[in-house]
Amino acid sequence: MARRAFKLPDIGEGVVEGEVVTWHVEVGASVSEDDSIVDIMTDKSTVTIPSPYSGVVVAMHGEIGDMVAVGAVLVEFDSDEEASDSPPPAKEKEMDVEESPDVPETIDPPAKMPEADTAVTPPPAAKASIAPSGPVLASPAVRRRARESGVDLGALKGSGPGGRVQQSDLDAYLATGGSSPSAPKQVSRNGTTEIKVVGLRRKIAEQMVRSKSAIPHFSYFEEIDITELEALRQLLNSSRGEDQPKLTYLPFIMMALSKAFVRHEKCNAIYDEERGVVIQHEAVNLGIATQTDKGLYVPVVKHVESMDVWQSASEMQRVTGSARDGSATIEDLTGSTFTITSLGREGGLGATPIINHPEVGILGVHKARDKPVARGGSIVIRRIMNVSSSWDHRVVDGADGAALVQDLKRMIEHPALIFM
Repeated sequence: MARRAFKLPDIGEGVVEGEVVTWHVEVGASVSEDDSIVDIMTDKSTVTIPSPYSGVVVAMHGEIGDMVAVGAVLVEFDSDEEASDSPPPAKEKEMDVEESPDVPETIDPPAKMPEADTAVTPPPAAKASIAPSGPVLASPAVRRRARESGVDLGALKGSGPGGRVQQSDLDAYLATGGSSPSAPKQVSRNGTTEIKVVGLRRKIAEQMVRSKSAIPHFSYFEEIDITELEALRQLLNSSRGEDQPKLTYLPFIMMALSKAFVRHEKCNAIYDEERGVVIQHEAVNLGIATQTDKGLYVPVVKHVESMDVWQSASEMQRVTGSARDGSATIEDLTGSTFTITSLGREGGLGATPIINHPEVGILGVHKARDKPVARGGSIVIRRIMNVSSSWDHRVVDGADGAALVQDLKRMIEHPALIFM
């Protein structure tokens, strides 16, 4: 067999290097031509590199997270095959368009970290004492005292004849804070786990640093009465067709934003720092921050201004679903002009979302709650939702950001305005 070196091929226009994110082979593995050998992430996408030969892998160049230059040796094989003039084309993964995804700060919990190759083995659990089977033996006085103290006698190990629980057993149990003297003690833990920051998590980290270091943020909070919107939502859902999606609050918020941006053009914009130019967009392309098993993606619903509420809901479900199931394309993940991040399920009163660079604003939507409010001199129960927003103070003044949120509030509290 002859040793053949396979170099990282040109995997995209303008791409000069890529990051090793996954190896599909190991030294000594037998591969066939076109078998997947490695996933390489670039600034544009993640591609799977196939083997150009059939043979045995004898050397691999690059650890997970290492950058490899185009033209550098990637894998060495022992193979009897002649080298082809050009390597087989790399297979682009649609979902792993870890295409420098437009990643905003989400006020949601941090994205799931990549699994480490090694993990610390937790200390073995102590064996719990096993209560004797059958009825617990105890005197009426002991039973009464246990009942008054909220103690389950089945959790105690009796020291009397036949396992009978005595007053001394109950004394010892209560003295130890409600644990049996024979129960396992709490132990300190000193283990650590090192997780290398690679792939999408590294891209997210870089985007967060860029956004926070380059953009002077200011945040603005408001609470919105969505009682009337909730009634409309329920009415529409009760009469929707089989081919229509169930409506959440987000499609209505998306529609309201598309109306508000007509009056607040500077809030639907991109700031080109290198040229010193703010690009205001007529199109309303809304990024929807979406948590997935691989991390945070921001798929984009494009041209919301041309949609009705059902179309907005359908397209939002399509792009967020594709991000979660791995079928999102580059087109689905690029081109946003403003981002919405929703923490409805997690609750919370407010947060300071990080702007999705190079956009100039982001809206955070929080959980709706029934709250008592004063109306006309009376206390009534209304459904209230908190929203938080962040703005690029280089482009959007405080009054401008507040004005857009107040315009949004007016339409959501009077939902007929969304459709006018």
